[in-house]
Amino acid sequence: MNVSGKTEPISLNSRVVATNEQVAATMDGEVVILGFQSGSYYGLDQVGAFVWDLLQQPQSVSEIRDAILAEYDVAPNECERDLLALLDDMATKQLIEVET
Repeated sequence: MNVSGKTEPISLNSRVVATNEQVAATMDGEVVILGFQSGSYYGLDQVGAFVWDLLQQPQSVSEIRDAILAEYDVAPNECERDLLALLDDMATKQLIEVET
């Protein structure tokens, strides 16, 4: 798994999981994460918190997308675009591991 220095973009076929190098807390349906490697805080809204919960176990990006579509009223293209952007940002901040 690649934690930093991504060489390939995250795709629907990528497998992702939260790293062990962070601590997270839930407050009022939102999540705040402290990444040990980056030393930065990261905040997630309700949908982001839903994704974070899913990231506690390795799974494909397409599985996460499907879970979001089942839970929220969102257009599939918008969901996919926003999810890939979120995961890319989390990977850059070393909060998730990505296997392409």
